[in-house]
Amino acid sequence: MSEIVAGIDLGTSNSVISVVLEGEAIVIPDAQGRRVHPSIVHLMPGGESLVGNDARPYRLSDPMNTVFSAKRLMGRPFDSPEIKMLMGHFPFPVVPAEDNTPRIQVQQQLHPPEGIGARVLHYLCGLARDYLGEPVTRAVITVPANFDEAQRRATKRAGEMAGLEVLRLINEPTAAALAYGYGSDKRERVAIYDFGGGTFDVTLLELRGNVFEVLSTAGNSYLGGDDFDYRLVSAILNAFERQHHVDLSGDELVHQRLRVYAEEIKKGLTHQDAVRMMIRETIPGTVTELELDFSLTRDNFEKRCADIVDQSLTTCEDALRSAGLQRAEIEHLVLVGGSTRVPLVQRSAREFFQREPVHGIDPDEVVAVGAAVFGASMVQEQAAPAPIPAIPAVAGFEQGIEELDESWLEEIEPENQAPAGPLLIDVTPHALGVATVGGVMDIIIERNGQLPLERSRYFSTSRDDQTRVVLPIYSGNSRRIEDNQQLGVLELTDIPPGPREEVQIEVTFEVDTNGMLSVRATDMRTGVNQFARLSISGDSQVQDYNASHLLM
Repeated sequence: MSEIVAGIDLGTSNSVISVVLEGEAIVIPDAQGRRVHPSIVHLMPGGESLVGNDARPYRLSDPMNTVFSAKRLMGRPFDSPEIKMLMGHFPFPVVPAEDNTPRIQVQQQLHPPEGIGARVLHYLCGLARDYLGEPVTRAVITVPANFDEAQRRATKRAGEMAGLEVLRLINEPTAAALAYGYGSDKRERVAIYDFGGGTFDVTLLELRGNVFEVLSTAGNSYLGGDDFDYRLVSAILNAFERQHHVDLSGDELVHQRLRVYAEEIKKGLTHQDAVRMMIRETIPGTVTELELDFSLTRDNFEKRCADIVDQSLTTCEDALRSAGLQRAEIEHLVLVGGSTRVPLVQRSAREFFQREPVHGIDPDEVVAVGAAVFGASMVQEQAAPAPIPAIPAVAGFEQGIEELDESWLEEIEPENQAPAGPLLIDVTPHALGVATVGGVMDIIIERNGQLPLERSRYFSTSRDDQTRVVLPIYSGNSRRIEDNQQLGVLELTDIPPGPREEVQIEVTFEVDTNGMLSVRATDMRTGVNQFARLSISGDSQVQDYNASHLLM
């Protein structure tokens, strides 16, 4: 088996794949040399698909069959507020499956969002195979730090559906921190401000040599560069109505075509003070074409989008509060994600943290590079005790990895006992718990708890001779169930009969280093582990949507 492990940043708007080859981190390009690949899939009638830059033009010419931003749908129930909010932004139908998970309806087929993600992953691994001359079957995949249990499971399923062995899921900001600081013997507190296409995360870390300890993380899975595009589309639609007295806002295909223009305007305003563009659009149901001479200044764009960036800063305040830190205690600021190229975002983050961002880091590629280095270190640790060569130039990486052992961690604090490889100490982004009487969540796993961790609670039966207990499991940071996300249901069966409240069941939640939950239950009278079945939303109906669907 090849020792190569891919590091993959599966993004909302763009994805990147990197590998460590002969001690150097390499970002894999396509045949035209492009290293950033749009997370876009164009589906054709025969089941074949185009992915990445080849699929991008079809967002204009065939938007109904061209899927984008599928990551925003992964791991969410169809009736969630987040999905309802997104429905109006897609030109293709999104419908519920029997298990209340979303399905994307394209070419008379229903596709789980993970299936779209799997096609992107399959495409990226194909690029790596062509570049390296050998298949890549193992990967470390990054996820937003704010992703909950269901979203992480969905990401792992996407990798498995693409035929990959997913060695580890790591948080995107943590991967970026690894790329920034590994091998440099830094001693500092760092803020990773990660503003992507569809998600925002901020993670505060303490770097001590090759120890990367996450102090807190906070985020918004539905805040990103897409929101800038939506504001620009509204501005273009308003301009059409003012100039031509025609309301085009009710047609989803018009919205999709205008989003392509909006992205170009946004990119233009990154480098220019004003952008002028001729936009042509046909009145729906007619052959009448309208032409709009549209112009926008950077100042006007920033006024329209300031509240979007303000939401990210509110999240930063939350992360600082959770870590018990002041802004002045953050010594370095690292900007990650394509949306941090927007001048408004850069300026706002700089003013908030009162720090100049670190230079020399590519915000689009840094996450995948960190994941690749992590994957290479895992393989090296399994293969041999000798370290693999350091990564030169910008990255300056060394190799090797140690698994988390908190008792051992205290022993390595002295300077002369630092571990040879990176030690990543990550945290849970959300609290985990069960629903109790009165619509309250009984928190079992606390937010920002260090991984891996294990916590238990005791439950008793509510009636005599009860042999079955059902506990709805939630993820979120509120005590009110209605503010949180239901992950599934824990069902305990075959409980020996007994008087109410005398039957004690110990329920133990374990969260592993991937941030994924497992549950066990024990009858305290007998000491016997009881059958515990955790039904996670979305696990049931994507089993047959596997790599055989990934026709290129």
